[in-house]
Amino acid sequence: MNDKTHYRKAFDSPYLSSADIVEPTVLTVREVRLEGDKTKKTKDLFNTAYFVEKEIRPGEKLKPMILNATNSKTMKGLTDSAFIDDWTNVRITVYVDHNVKFGKESVEGLRISPQAPAVRKLLTPEMTKAWERAKEAYKRDGNLDAVLARAEISRDDQLTLIAECTPQTQEPTNA
Repeated sequence: MNDKTHYRKAFDSPYLSSADIVEPTVLTVREVRLEGDKTKKTKDLFNTAYFVEKEIRPGEKLKPMILNATNSKTMKGLTDSAFIDDWTNVRITVYVDHNVKFGKESVEGLRISPQAPAVRKLLTPEMTKAWERAKEAYKRDGNLDAVLARAEISRDDQLTLIAECTPQTQEPTNA
């Protein structure tokens, strides 16, 4: 992951942009609405995707994404529906294409991969063997990246797993 700051971060767009995506990112579309431009630069209406995930990275709010014609066609292909009302609960991979044509220029633009992300199994504490392997990976790596690349874990269960791996300090006993 890149810890550098993209120059476009200074412009504080209300929409997800290439400045926000540092690597291909799997997101879940909660809903798509046809709505006016939040920048108030135009009176245009946009297909705007809102996501289930609240943060793109810890502490960084995930913004809605404008679905241009190309990304709208991709959503149509992924859902087998031309209706934005049917584009709910769809997992997508968003990435930066560095060769998007904008007039005569090539610019960076967000694209949705036409291939649906791989379905990952849900991991819960009740899955004892897999849970123990996940804890071992967390202790080895110091993070959940390897685990989350293979399995879905709810935010609450992630916190549980981390807590189970964190040594608890014991209060001194008076004997």
